[in-house]
Amino acid sequence: MPFFKPLLAGASLSGRLLACLGAALGIAATIWICGRLPLAAADLPVIVAPLGASAVLVFAVPTSPLAQPWPVLGGNVISTIIGVAAFDLIPDTAIAAGIAVGGAILVMSLLQCLHPPGGAAALTAVIGGPAIHDAGYAFALMPVATNSIALVVIAMLYHRATRHAYPRAQAPAPALGTPLQATDIDRALADMDESFDISRADLDALLAHAERHATARTSTARVR
Repeated sequence: MPFFKPLLAGASLSGRLLACLGAALGIAATIWICGRLPLAAADLPVIVAPLGASAVLVFAVPTSPLAQPWPVLGGNVISTIIGVAAFDLIPDTAIAAGIAVGGAILVMSLLQCLHPPGGAAALTAVIGGPAIHDAGYAFALMPVATNSIALVVIAMLYHRATRHAYPRAQAPAPALGTPLQATDIDRALADMDESFDISRADLDALLAHAERHATARTSTARVR
């Protein structure tokens, strides 16, 4: 059995090692930067735990829509605000925690900044303890917003240094004239040298369904 078996389409051992190094540098640098800002308060954490999950996304799967700058910043900050509001308005902690996470998912979806660590940010605002509760909405600014901005900037610099694209630009889909084969997909993944937030099997299934719909559409057009 191989030591490393990629779960994501395009994943490679070298890419995973670069992601590990990037996340380590990103979190360390974020703590160093935010710890020296005048907004830092002695009773608040310099960095929040959801940033660890954000680092996984921006360094390990930088092509994911969930890892782009707006989801990282907007998702974390907006979710924190929702969590603070839920704690202030709902006396029962359990209910407040549930409403905070559910509300964060709804608002992130509506604002197109869905970011899984945002759910943790909302929950932290509810159960984080007296210092976070005393900070109120300011907690969304420091440390959550400053953490998120620092991590995104560091990720941009790191990916540029390692010759990877981040943020990910939306590329137009090319027109396909011939059916795809599995080897074509493997070669395309090797050319792009990126890991994508989808498994190889799911990618095959998605393309197979797309080819089926394309065939049906072409056949219908010919009949007309």
